[in-house]
Amino acid sequence: RSYGELTNCTFLVALKMNCFWPNRMVDEFFIRVHRHYFHDCSMSGRLLHDPPNRILGPFIVVPILVTLLMTALVVWRSKRSGG
Repeated sequence: RSYGELTNCTFLVALKMNCFWPNRMVDEFFIRVHRHYFHDCSMSGRLLHDPPNRILGPFIVVPILVTLLMTALVVWRSKRSGG
């Protein structure tokens, strides 16, 4: 609701000043307002944190191992069929 009212206000000011809306100055204003008043907020109301290493680790290690395995398999098959 607050952003809606702020949007309407910036639209009316830009209209009275014969400026395009939205413009770079309006975007910078919204960013300054958000950084000042909502810098510690997230969308869910909680600060976002990285997951624990026991959860994050497999998401990093498994794709690396699959990539190495597939590379080794391609090299091995190319040498085997070329000989």
